[in-house]
Amino acid sequence: MTIDQDIKQEVRTRYGKAAKRAQEKASDSSCCGSADDGNAVTSHLYTTDELQHLPQEAVVASLGCGNPVAVAAIAEGETVLDLGSGGGIDVLLSARRVGPQGKAYGLDMTDEMLALARENAAKAGVTNVEFLKGEMEDMPLPDGEIDVIISNCVVNLSPDKDRVLAESFRVLKPGGRVAISDIVAHNEMPAELKRSIELWTGCIAGALTETEYRNKLTAAGFEDIEIESFREYTGADAESGGLGEAVRKLGITGADQLGIFSGVVRARKPVLSAVRAADEGPGGSAPRGQWKESIQVINTAPGAAACGPDCC
Repeated sequence: MTIDQDIKQEVRTRYGKAAKRAQEKASDSSCCGSADDGNAVTSHLYTTDELQHLPQEAVVASLGCGNPVAVAAIAEGETVLDLGSGGGIDVLLSARRVGPQGKAYGLDMTDEMLALARENAAKAGVTNVEFLKGEMEDMPLPDGEIDVIISNCVVNLSPDKDRVLAESFRVLKPGGRVAISDIVAHNEMPAELKRSIELWTGCIAGALTETEYRNKLTAAGFEDIEIESFREYTGADAESGGLGEAVRKLGITGADQLGIFSGVVRARKPVLSAVRAADEGPGGSAPRGQWKESIQVINTAPGAAACGPDCC
């Protein structure tokens, strides 16, 4: 197998194991951790209100590094797609926001996670959701189907991010948008680190730099690109995520030396001038000017952790 195939297979294996542990209501340390374990990166990403009425398995299976639903300015009646939806926590939260007239899709390539997500949706009594089996590089959706794409610490796992962003652009409606929580690097990752399968599946080795992210989004056709850091990654984070030894094996004394952070990546698919002039009416995406307001949801929501450099 090629290294790209190795990465995909290892991600699929680790996520499958995480789904089984979530069903046993056990904490998980694969990838970036789980929403209620001791991992500083993944803890306290959701408010108490958001977690109410969600199955515990959905919370335990959350392997993210942010809360994309809180920063996507999702509106009633919209159609949302979550890339790498896992146990379904962000799909279920999106379904609440879009209401009965909207719909939330979850896309995942792991059978165990898809089964868990469907069980969680049934337990939560949520019916305006659909979980699809597939890969981000080849989304099983028609052109122009989606208002907003979210993702939680998953795009960095893809070995072909250009394809992921091109597919995202394709399935979005004109004026549609992406709001991705992801691990981003200030500087290019060392070559020896990029070759580590363990650090790829640990959400580190595949991280793009800010410049790379902007360039790839631009090449895919996106505009209004914003990348915002809300938590710098530290050596302690690597230890809590179970990756400390892997980092040390590469001769790096702490993850803080890698210059990586949890961030929000946002961009918009261009709209026709007539639609833009109409301020994107019913059925279109949210008007401009909501990004800064939406990020404050994380910073000020009751029960949420403060999301500055000392977040979580």
